[in-house]
Amino acid sequence: MNALIPTPPPSVLPFVDPFGFGRAAHDYWRDTLERSVLFMDVMRQRGNQYLEHIEQTKPNVLGFDTEVLVDGRELARPVNYELMRIQPPEGVETDLQMRPFVVVDPRAGHGPGIGGFKPDSELGVALRAGHPCYFIGFLPYPVPGQTVEDVVEAEVAFLRHVIERHPKTSEKPMVVGNCQAGWQIMMAAALEPELFGPILIAGSPLSYWAGERGKAPMRYTGGLSGGSWMTSLLSDMGAGLFDGAWLVQNFERLNPANTWWSKQYRLYAEVDTEAERYLEFERWWGGHVVLGGDEIQYIVDNLFVGNRLSTAQLVTSDGRRIDLRNVRSPVVVFCSKGDDITPPPQALGWVRDLYDGAEDIIANEQTIVYCVHDTTGHLGIFVSGSVSRKEHTEFTANMDYIDVLPPGLYETTVSSAAEREDAELIERDYLLEFTPRTIEELDQEIQHRPEDDTRFATVARISEINLGLYRLFVQPWVQALATPESAKWMRRMHPNRLGYRLLSDRNPLMTAVPVLAEKVRADRHPVHEDNVFRAVEGIQSDQVTRSLNAWRDFRDSSSERLFLDFYGQPMLQAMVGLGGDAHVHRRRPGAEPEHRRFIERRREEVHHAITEGGSHEAVMRSVIHVLGGAPASDERNFKRLRASRAELEPGIQLADFKHMVREQFFTLQQDHEAALEAIPTLLKGQTASQIDAHLAHIEHVLAASGELSEHAAERFERIEELFRQAIQHAPQAEQDARREAQARVASPAAPAQEPASEAVSEAPVENISGEVPTEGSEASSATETDASSTSPADQGTASSTGSAVKRKSASRATPRRRTPRKPGKS
Repeated sequence: MNALIPTPPPSVLPFVDPFGFGRAAHDYWRDTLERSVLFMDVMRQRGNQYLEHIEQTKPNVLGFDTEVLVDGRELARPVNYELMRIQPPEGVETDLQMRPFVVVDPRAGHGPGIGGFKPDSELGVALRAGHPCYFIGFLPYPVPGQTVEDVVEAEVAFLRHVIERHPKTSEKPMVVGNCQAGWQIMMAAALEPELFGPILIAGSPLSYWAGERGKAPMRYTGGLSGGSWMTSLLSDMGAGLFDGAWLVQNFERLNPANTWWSKQYRLYAEVDTEAERYLEFERWWGGHVVLGGDEIQYIVDNLFVGNRLSTAQLVTSDGRRIDLRNVRSPVVVFCSKGDDITPPPQALGWVRDLYDGAEDIIANEQTIVYCVHDTTGHLGIFVSGSVSRKEHTEFTANMDYIDVLPPGLYETTVSSAAEREDAELIERDYLLEFTPRTIEELDQEIQHRPEDDTRFATVARISEINLGLYRLFVQPWVQALATPESAKWMRRMHPNRLGYRLLSDRNPLMTAVPVLAEKVRADRHPVHEDNVFRAVEGIQSDQVTRSLNAWRDFRDSSSERLFLDFYGQPMLQAMVGLGGDAHVHRRRPGAEPEHRRFIERRREEVHHAITEGGSHEAVMRSVIHVLGGAPASDERNFKRLRASRAELEPGIQLADFKHMVREQFFTLQQDHEAALEAIPTLLKGQTASQIDAHLAHIEHVLAASGELSEHAAERFERIEELFRQAIQHAPQAEQDARREAQARVASPAAPAQEPASEAVSEAPVENISGEVPTEGSEASSATETDASSTSPADQGTASSTGSAVKRKSASRATPRRRTPRKPGKS
């Protein structure tokens, strides 16, 4: 087959081109021509793929087979959402008794399916862990008249259906919301908190005014465009529909180097290997959907510009206030410093907006966990394979632990097991650790500026004014001129959509491209990477990228400066009614008098409950006390604690167990010293052997994560002392039985011919503190029962009479228990 470029005979080349520059140039230009043909063919395939995708009734990019369970169009308040059950792929089995796993997809201009885009995704991780999985997706066009409230109510209905499908599962579903789906499920959880298990919001903006200067250019968009009137204009031109391609275009403008050059050049440079990945991603990125005009206006007015969700100012049409403090489930916030769409301040700022301090979070019985990735971009948070294999795998594996985590604010980090000294104690490749944080520490991520609040409050007021003027003078004319047909053509002519159509088989000029591409693939001549001209090409590409990045930085800094200067004018702020005080418009809900009264009332309730409870409460209080002295906690403590649920009280449900953990945490938080001194009171009525078994159980829990820190070890010594006090006040019958058993062991008439396995050691038995007990010491009774082989319930039965205890103490000597070591001790 003839090549596209004639090639001289090889024997002539050394004479014509002794230094090889000509041959390098020839090889490079031949490769360039071939790559250009193959690049155009990939773009043609992209266009065909786009047209095929948008013509489907229910397009999505899910990588799993699904079964539709509930069609949102059939609900009382119809919406274009649907609940689907994910069918496990071949070789993967799920357990219907495990916690259901629900992923809600973001509706931000793109089509559905990104949460299950590939095997290494949120759904893939959950399926491999054995969870039954469900997916809440949407259709390309909204139901006429649907609102954001309707969507939230539909998601509530979907969760009710999931719970009904698992009547034997006590745990509520874990719900994952990506990007814009995050604020939707948080709204739903605030309205119907009893339906939700742990909530993971990945890359989800909830506090839209927050951001670090120089790193969050998108938050200035509303102010630079004069507010939300532009959104209303585009919806009116679309005959009541808003084209999601406008949202996608905004995302693309954040990184012009990638949009206009890098993404395409990467395909061009590696067209032989990059085509499949490029087409797979473009199938989702180009699958633009349409939103209702009322929906997008509600989102822009109340969230993007008004920031009313994170300040509890949203009220539903039936009068219910949407207050995120009503969420009773643990909330895991996953964000990244490399995300320019939802930077960490916008993902985390709502915590600061609602709470004065960590004590407010605790008093409100909320558990908030955040994880900040260092580098991954916005899509990488819920699409990247490496993130799924690491962070999402650990979140999924530890959701039960997070579900019983005491109320408070925590930062979680994921460390590699191979890099840790205690690697032998870790079951998986990574370890998830939780460190308590304060609002002041969280502020290091949020970098809140009160003067910026004033500026954004000014934008919100001006937006209301401009929107009112538009609706009064312009909207009637636009709505009169717009028709469904004109709206359709406006969508088709959008630059983002038009680019796909022009480079497809529907363009007659593309007819020759597949023929040439087939010819090139049959006789491909790729150039080597060490080709000097290929190296120069890479250098030039880097120059283009750096130039576009420099232009972007200049654009963003200029826009930021313009925004800050214009909306920072005291005269303008006074003219819109703020008087330079943002809190006239935006008051922190945590400072409300009724919230203060709630906190005081909650403290009184906890204070009265200090001496209420029994041995289970004593054990839980002790464990929380010791772990509270460590700088961080991790999943290994919970694994033992979860196993102890069956030991302590076999019939207890996870919800009751979670309640007990939280109540004991509150008790320690309210009056730490009084709560500790009450431990012997909680152990009243327990025999010495039972109390000793409880202490052994605590040691097992603490030993799960290796050696205790010095501070934690000191706290454990305090617990030992309190348990010894309880043993000294154990029931008298137990003490008498133990003294008789000790006397019989010390008697010279003891039978010497007993089997070795049943013989009693003649050496004095040490008590917990290492002291040799005397005849009158009740502390020695703690070592008479094998706590590792007998549950507290069984011990209570066995020690109900003195004779039973005599038989047990005469037949077996219990090995000495080893106290968790302090650092530096062997």
